[in-house]
Formats: sequence, structure tokens, C-alpha cells
Amino acid sequence: MVMTSSQVLWLSRICREKLCAAVHRYIITSNHLTFHTISQVPPMALKQISSNKCFEGFQKVFEHDSAELKCKMKFGIYLPPKAESGKCPVLYWLSGLTCTEQNFITKAAYHQAASELGIIVVAPDTSPRGCNIDGEEESWDFGTGAGFYVNATEDPWKTNYRMYSYIVEELPQLINGNFSTDPDRISIFGHSMGGHGALICALKNPGKYKSVSAFAPICNPIQCPWGQKAFGGYLGSDTGKWEAYDATHLVKTYSGSQLDILIDQGKDDQFLSAGQLLPDNFIAACTERKIPVVFRLQEGYDHSYFFITTFVNDHIRHHAKYLNA
Repeated sequence: MVMTSSQVLWLSRICREKLCAAVHRYIITSNHLTFHTISQVPPMALKQISSNKCFEGFQKVFEHDSAELKCKMKFGIYLPPKAESGKCPVLYWLSGLTCTEQNFITKAAYHQAASELGIIVVAPDTSPRGCNIDGEEESWDFGTGAGFYVNATEDPWKTNYRMYSYIVEELPQLINGNFSTDPDRISIFGHSMGGHGALICALKNPGKYKSVSAFAPICNPIQCPWGQKAFGGYLGSDTGKWEAYDATHLVKTYSGSQLDILIDQGKDDQFLSAGQLLPDNFIAACTERKIPVVFRLQEGYDHSYFFITTFVNDHIRHHAKYLNA
């Protein structure tokens, strides 16, 4: 069926608004409209905030209403050229303390590698926003910008601060429902608090992620000041609950499919010397469990995005080995 551009736009809007029992997904290429039946409506409608062409693909930002977090959330998504003609694997990036979806997409310089390797890269925000919770804006390492990728169990945080379920469940459903993805090929990586998030997501969900990597991750949060503050606030005083979100503890009981973990750590990272990251504890646990981990201590590098930008292509290629296998 050949249609004019105005007809395509009109019918697209009607399809979005009227889908019910018989659900369809539409794909528009030029002026040709093709329908594909799928099992469910995408969980949430998306509002496009921005779109910029980059290495023949597009870096976009979307906003949506999150069912898990009970607020509006934004995420960045890079769609490589291959996404226009076929399904692509998805690599999720989790950012660190104080970050939004913007930090990685504007500073990390990952687009060329993702374009060439045909990988969709998704970069969500790091916490709920604007929930009007008393105290959420008081500290840079707790509350807004510091969700720590856990499901809070304590008041007043438990209603909104459910970043673990958002990352593992809601966001992938949203991405798979709205973009040309292969839902069986996903991987995850992150930085600092986000490196902690990437490691625990992979370790808590054997087989879900094809690969995992991290830059300067918080490896043993129950033993460091950042983690103790966040876990105490979000999860309460029972430290037994904390272990479910600690990568060093999780790896000690991991029995799933093999994970080949890549970690880059700057040797001049001020948070390494301050005892916030504790990678040695994680490496020792991996060694004991015979779980492969490549740990690269990078001379002269700190905790910043200059460090991430230098080695991000290595990480993209690491994930491509598994996503494009």
C-alpha cells in the first residue's frame, strides 16, 4: 500500500491511539506502511526530546512516564544506521553519581564504534526526578542523581526509588517495544555507581546479559562510605538486605552462565585511594569462584570522563564480541 506522507503520519497517530485487542506494530519506510503483530502494547508512550544525526545514525533523547518510579524519566538512545533496516543488539550504560542521561551521550565519544558495530546504546538517568520527597535534594551522593540501582524498601524512598526494576525490567520492555532490537542480545556496562549497577544486574540475572564491563565500579558497597550511606537509607539497617546489591557478595554465590568481565580502573582515581571502590575485594572473590575478570589498572588516569573516553571503544568492542557472535 502506497500512501502520501500526510496519510502516513495521520494513520500512525491513529494506530498509536486506537490499538486495543488486536495489537499491531507499525514500521514506516519511505511511503510504504507494513503491519506486524506483536504480543503486547509497548509499556509506555515516548515523547522525543531531541534527535541529532551522528556517524550516520541518530542520538536521540526520549521522555516517558515510568510505572516503576512514578515519575517522568528520560533516556538517551543511539540508533546506528543498521537499525533502519534490521534488528540490533542493545548495550545499556549506567552512569554514576550526580549524572543524568546527558553525561555519557555528550562526553563519552562512543558513537563511531557503536555505529560501525551496529549496536544500539541506551543511557538512562540515574534516579527518579522531582518526586517531592523530603531530603531528596540535600546530598549529592543520596537521593536525586544517586539511585544506586536498588529497589528501596524504606520510607519515604520505596515508592519511587526502584531503579533496579526500572533498569532490568521496565526500560528493556520500553526499548524492545519501540525500537528495532533483538531482545535476546543485550549487554550492560557503567561507571562508578553505574559500574556497581552493571555488575549487580549481570550477576543477579544469569543469562540475561551477554557481557558486562565497568569503569571504576563501586565493587563492594557494603564496605565503603558511599554504599553504606545509600544502602542504609534505601534498604534500612538490616545489612543482610544489602548483600543482594553488592557485587563482591553476589559473585561468591554466582552459579550462572559464564561471564567474562572487563574492568578499567584509573590508578590516579581519588575515589580508589579513598576506599570507595574496593576492586581488590571483587577480584579476589572472582578468583576464588574462577570467574574470568580482566582488570586493567590504567596509569595516570582518574575518575573522570576523560578516562572513560580513552577506553570506551575497548569496551564497545568487548561487548560486540558477544552481542554479534
